[in-house]
Amino acid sequence: MAKPNKKGPTKTVQIYCSKCRALLYKYRKGGKGALVKCFIERIVEDHTKAVCICPECDVVFGREMLIRGTPAYKIIGGKVTMK
Repeated sequence: MAKPNKKGPTKTVQIYCSKCRALLYKYRKGGKGALVKCFIERIVEDHTKAVCICPECDVVFGREMLIRGTPAYKIIGGKVTMK
């Protein structure tokens, strides 16, 4: 399978918790679709204290897994929003 683009996209989005609106990540997202996964190498700023857990309300918003052989966070639908 193909690996994600090494250079990565230039568009940066901010990812927030849907429940408490706390900032979770600043992420270089490619494409214009919904946020399904976050490749760890594309995260610019990480504001979480534990993996895939909101620092404010302690909601689990994703799972750590390998996607196309690259470490990533698989996002649970409806748990995060992005701007």
